[in-house]
Amino acid sequence: MTEIVTPPPGEEAGIEELTGVVGARVRSVRSRRGLTRKNLAFHSDVSERYLAQLERGTANVSLALLSRIAKALGVRIGSLLPEQEESCIKYPPLGELIDTFTPEAQEKAFKLLRNAFSPGQGAYRGVALIGLRGGGKSTLGEQLAKHFQVPFIRMQNVISQLAGMDMGELISLTGQGNYRRLELQALQQTITDYRHVVLETGGSLISEAETFRVLREHFYTVWVRALPEDHMNRVIEQGDMRPMAGNQQAMDDLKLILDEREADYRLADFQIMTSGQTIEQNLEVLIQQCAPYLQGN
Repeated sequence: MTEIVTPPPGEEAGIEELTGVVGARVRSVRSRRGLTRKNLAFHSDVSERYLAQLERGTANVSLALLSRIAKALGVRIGSLLPEQEESCIKYPPLGELIDTFTPEAQEKAFKLLRNAFSPGQGAYRGVALIGLRGGGKSTLGEQLAKHFQVPFIRMQNVISQLAGMDMGELISLTGQGNYRRLELQALQQTITDYRHVVLETGGSLISEAETFRVLREHFYTVWVRALPEDHMNRVIEQGDMRPMAGNQQAMDDLKLILDEREADYRLADFQIMTSGQTIEQNLEVLIQQCAPYLQGN
């Protein structure tokens, strides 16, 4: 007979808080990966109902199930737990100082530190466009590359070539872990193969820290952004009804993904808001901003 252990009165609130933190981290990583609960349930072999309870902070957290969820998300289980490993900042005063900064000040501090200490500056391979699907990366990327007479590369095409299958099959059959490995491999191959290029990346690349670091080290990065409504409408106009299929909360999910990824997207060297502007107006801005990194090929 299984013994049911009831926590002492003083510990129950702490357990609820811990459960809430774990649920929030699972939801955050899932959103950053751009996954639905149904997709995560399939790859983790954990019920969709349990995932919903976990993300609401009402589930009985199981390390065995959490381990499967972490593997399906392509992260270490420790990243889903409140107690983190020791800080990556080895000089405590620096960490304490950064903690006092606003998000905007942290963004400026990051760029100053990167410019001062990153070894690869000044050797950009071109321009990389980041951002969620429907922002305008493909349209602007193709025209930007045409203007400077450099190749336009969609990284998802390179990944598909390396995998020998299309993106849908790749993620469905092999999961996030294999996709992330191929994503980094595709980026490294592009860096090797091209001197100057306009590169369109997948919207969730920023969720893999090492891949995003390599991208920023070798490319001038531009966050191509739009209002949530424009993101959704543009994808539907392209003939893809998946954002709306069987999901009444599609817009809420989209806004959640944008919120979860915004801090990472803001690490880009430049950002352009495409909503409310014509393609020609946006292209003119990009040509002026990106000229130093695409000319002289």
